[in-house]
Amino acid sequence: MRVVIAGGHGKIALLLERHLAGRGDTAVGLIRNPEQAATLRAAGATPVVCDLEHTPVAQLAAHLDGADAVIFAAGAGPGSGAARKDTVDRAAAALLADAATHAGVHRYLLVSSMGVDKSPAPGSDDVWAAYLRAKRAAEDDLRGRDLAWTVLRPGRLTDDPPTGRVTLTPHAGSGAISRTDVAHVLAALLNEPRTTGTTLELVDGPTPIADAIRAAAT
Repeated sequence: MRVVIAGGHGKIALLLERHLAGRGDTAVGLIRNPEQAATLRAAGATPVVCDLEHTPVAQLAAHLDGADAVIFAAGAGPGSGAARKDTVDRAAAALLADAATHAGVHRYLLVSSMGVDKSPAPGSDDVWAAYLRAKRAAEDDLRGRDLAWTVLRPGRLTDDPPTGRVTLTPHAGSGAISRTDVAHVLAALLNEPRTTGTTLELVDGPTPIADAIRAAAT
């Protein structure tokens, strides 16, 4: 399987690339900064320099040629303002969907966030509120497309060692999840087309990942 990952230098993306390479898949990571290429190669991925805020859809579609799936794991990141939450977390996700349609790539996984269904609490930071709005808009846009999409909403992300056990349901409740477990869930979702059209929340839990994926697909 050839998988193109937007935000290829992110923490989850690097873990996912290493996992995919380890199981014999081909991971391609889209990055904005060419200095990050060596890190992707060390993870077993092929780096492609592509700024999702300034790339025409046809050019991005060319990078998706031959892919079996795309994963949007990009984000404006800490320190960015509200404007970039929109241009990256929303607009770049939509651009990837446009390019996937153009390139004939049907499978699309979107890494979103817990809490996007609720209005930001009174007094919330403006940038945080913009982030939640952008993620929700990206989800809503994807749901209106003729793609085999799955939305994954992880809980609070940690760098703890993976447990391999999770709660993966439409309403998982609050909680934390290790980035490695998120990466492993994303890889498993790629192989389960029956999760198409679902929005799944992910936190630590008692269920082995393979069993949780099967349950989510029923």
